[in-house]
Amino acid sequence: MIFNTQLSKTPYYYVPAIAFGLFALSSCQQQQAAQPAPPPPEVGISTVESKDVVTYGDWVATLDGNVTAQIQPQVSGYLIRQTYREGSFVHKGDVLFEIDPRPFQAVLDQAKGQLAQAKGQLGQAEASLKLYSINVNRDTPLAEAHAIAQSQLDNDLQTQKQQEAAVETAKASIQAAEATVEQAQLNVGFTKVRSLIDGVAGIAATQIGNLVSQTTVLTTVSQVNPIKAYFPISEQEYLQVSQRIQPGANSDWLKHSAMVPLQLTLSDNAVYPQKGHIVFADRQVDPQTGTIRIVGAFPNPGNLLRPGQFGRIRAQTGVTHDALLVPQRAVTELQGKYQVAVVGSDNKVQIRPVSVGPREGESWVITKGLQAGERVVSEGVSKVREGSPVIPKPDDHKSAGA
Repeated sequence: MIFNTQLSKTPYYYVPAIAFGLFALSSCQQQQAAQPAPPPPEVGISTVESKDVVTYGDWVATLDGNVTAQIQPQVSGYLIRQTYREGSFVHKGDVLFEIDPRPFQAVLDQAKGQLAQAKGQLGQAEASLKLYSINVNRDTPLAEAHAIAQSQLDNDLQTQKQQEAAVETAKASIQAAEATVEQAQLNVGFTKVRSLIDGVAGIAATQIGNLVSQTTVLTTVSQVNPIKAYFPISEQEYLQVSQRIQPGANSDWLKHSAMVPLQLTLSDNAVYPQKGHIVFADRQVDPQTGTIRIVGAFPNPGNLLRPGQFGRIRAQTGVTHDALLVPQRAVTELQGKYQVAVVGSDNKVQIRPVSVGPREGESWVITKGLQAGERVVSEGVSKVREGSPVIPKPDDHKSAGA
C-alpha cells in the first residue's frame, strides 16, 4: 500500500528515469563484484646480517709544528742585515739576522784592557810577596839568635801576610775581568741571531734599520717533520681508545700509540698518504665541553703540511661484535624516531621501531628491534603498510650499483 501510494503520487514522466537509475546502479555493483583485487606489491628485501663492525671517530684537527721557536735577540741594537730567505728551510746555528756589533766590540776591547791591567797588578803583588818572603827567611834565624830585634821580624811577617792578601785580591780581579771579557764576547756573538732548531723560517716580523731588544720577535722557525695535529675527542671516545690501546690496564699512550693509526684528510678532501699516530693525551678533560685534547704526529718529509692548517682526523675507536646490519635505505626516520618494515614468514609486513647505531658504509647498525636473519624491506618501502601482504624478491641494488 505504501509503495503504491508513493508511485501514485510520482509524476508519470519520472518513472522511466527512476527505472534507468536503478538499472545502472545494479550494473555497477555487478561489475565491481566481478573485478579481482589488485595483487600485492613487489618489494626488494634484505636479510639482517650479523658481523663484527669497526667503529671509527672523526674529528677536526689543527696542525702545528713539532717544535716552534720564536727567534728573539739576546742584545739590543739596530738591525743591519737579514741573512735568510723567508719561508726557506734553515738549520740549527744558521745566522738569520745581524745587529750592529760595534758598541759590543768596544765593550769587549775595554774588558780585555781591564783584564790585562788586573794581570799586571797580580804580577806586582807576587813580586812584592817574593821580596818580603826573602826578608822573613833572612830575619828569622837572626831574631832567634837575638841579632836583630823581634819586632823587626814581626813587621816582616805582617808585611808578608799583607802581600799574600794582595796577591789573592789581584787573582780575584783577574777572574772578574775574565768574566767581563767572556760576557762581552758573548754579546758580540749575540749580534748574530741564529736559528735554534732545524725547520722552516717564517716571514720576518721586523725590518732592517729597526731598533730591536730582547723582547722583539724577529721571526718564527717551526720544525714540521714530523708535524703535530691537535684534536679534541669526547670523554667516551677517549675511554674507548684507551681500552683499545691497552685493555684492562692503565693506558700508556706513548708506548702503544702505534695501535691506533690516524688518517688525515686535508681541506681539499684529499687523504694524506702518510699515516700518523697518537703522541699523548692532555692531562685533563675540559669541563665546559667534556672533551680531552689529543696530540697526534704525522711524517712530513716534503714539508707539505704547515702549521695552522685544518684537517679531519679519522681513527678506529673500537669494535662492535655481532652487530646487526641493514641497508640504510631500509630505515625510515619519522620525527627523530626510526623504523623498518619487517617481512614475516607469511609475507606480511610489520612496521617495527628500532634503535640505530653508527653507519658502516651503505649499512646501518641496528642496536635494538631486530634479530639476525630477519627480512626487511629495502626497496619499495613507500609501497608497504602495517599488515599488508607483499611479494618479496632479493634486493639487487648492490649488484646494480657495483
